[in-house]
Amino acid sequence: MLPCICSAGLAALAVFHPVPARPRLVVLIAVDQLRPDYLDRYRDQWTGGFRRLLDQAAYFPDGQQDHALTQTAPGHSTMLSGRFPSHNGIPSNALGVEDASAALLGVTGTGASPRRFQGTELYDWILVRDSGARVLGVSRKDRSAILPVGRARGQVYWYVDGTFTTSRYYTDALPDWVTRYNARQGAQRLAGASWTPLLAADRYPEVDSMPFENNGADFVFPHRLPTSPEEVARDLPKYPWIDSLTLDLALEGVSAIQLGQREDTDLLTISLSATDAVGHDFGPDSRELHDMLLRLDHWLGWFMDSLAVLVPSSRTDFVLTADHGVQSFPEWTTDVRHEAAGRVWMADLAREAAAPLRRRFRTDFRFEFDDGLLTADLPLLRAHGIDVDSLAKALAEKARSRAGVTRVFTPATLRSASPGDREARLWRHTLPPNVEWLFAAVVGPGYTWQSSGGSTSHGTTNRLDTTIPIAFWGPGIRPGRYARPVNSVDIGPTLAALVGVTPTEPVDGAVLREVVSVPSTH
Repeated sequence: MLPCICSAGLAALAVFHPVPARPRLVVLIAVDQLRPDYLDRYRDQWTGGFRRLLDQAAYFPDGQQDHALTQTAPGHSTMLSGRFPSHNGIPSNALGVEDASAALLGVTGTGASPRRFQGTELYDWILVRDSGARVLGVSRKDRSAILPVGRARGQVYWYVDGTFTTSRYYTDALPDWVTRYNARQGAQRLAGASWTPLLAADRYPEVDSMPFENNGADFVFPHRLPTSPEEVARDLPKYPWIDSLTLDLALEGVSAIQLGQREDTDLLTISLSATDAVGHDFGPDSRELHDMLLRLDHWLGWFMDSLAVLVPSSRTDFVLTADHGVQSFPEWTTDVRHEAAGRVWMADLAREAAAPLRRRFRTDFRFEFDDGLLTADLPLLRAHGIDVDSLAKALAEKARSRAGVTRVFTPATLRSASPGDREARLWRHTLPPNVEWLFAAVVGPGYTWQSSGGSTSHGTTNRLDTTIPIAFWGPGIRPGRYARPVNSVDIGPTLAALVGVTPTEPVDGAVLREVVSVPSTH
């Protein structure tokens, strides 16, 4: 007979959920410019990866990139670091991975590395426990391949003019498996192909005749790829197939470097960029974007099935998210929704401020404008006797008068803004201490930071740009749809808890308890 366990202070006995075996492989899939409303909009047409997400994942449709410059580099920098751009050092694309000292291998182009990135990420935390952990990062874009891995010198590859390559930050020569993959010339073999819709025309509610799309050229299906192998290799990032090649390379790498073949955890990061290109050129309300997503749904399903042949699905955890959203074409917003919209750009303010100072002092004070942010060399301005606070105030007043601009912060007004001020919080989460700036502007809904038409964009603090899907699935993760807002910086700490490691520095994110089982009582 079992003894009776009694205590006056014992109200309940702790009951623990079964803990699944530690995953052999964690897979991050970042879909560039994926808005969560797409997943519900076309819900009845998903049959592949997006269907599994909706059926099997712990899904947060109100994920947030909780910073102001909603661009690719800062978005990817937050996913596995658990820290905002203000703390990881990557506030923008321009201040991202470009590095002339890290030359590319076998191709011409701008060198790239994570040298500007500050601190650690999930892979570093795994290495503390297991120095033999492996990582593979792949993407069409250099910043999207590099930044989810961080400063670690793992296997990291991105696409340049028909080949996947890396930089000398990581290695002096491509491994044989990447060389063999490039020799297949997967991009070049698509020369002359046509992009036609997967489904019958009546399955697409979008009108395929909007002349403001794609800079007014080739805005109606079918879209023919260039007939020259060299041209199609260069232009492929504008077409859906770049994502299929990226997923194919990822599978090749999993097999070649034996990811997920040990009892401890390896990491695979994949960033898929075609949705971003199609979204910019044709917009989020286009038939092209709809068809792009249908193709991606199929390819993700194929990838997951193929990966399960290499690594048991019972030992694989997935997370899917995005680096940012996107605004509708301003023309679509005004013509179809009959709401205010437009494009705003302020590079002229930078030029107007720079020109007299350059003439007077014969010095370049490096005025630059980027998606609402005006930067300059403030220490140099001060050294020449310029009252920087007065200059910032004057320029902010000019910026505030532009159509579509709703607010403009200077360093002084951002410091004094209340903690509950959403736009102020987003800019505070964006700007590392070493970024010298004069003003940070906000535009209203429907407005984009662009200098000209022919495309649409992201980069604002508007919710269509900041809101992203965040979904986790794998053994032990209970499916569910959770409406509460969460942040991209929560992904890293949550995966760390699933893997059983601890961040090695303070993080801004939190473990999502809907994903990680915790003790319960009854």
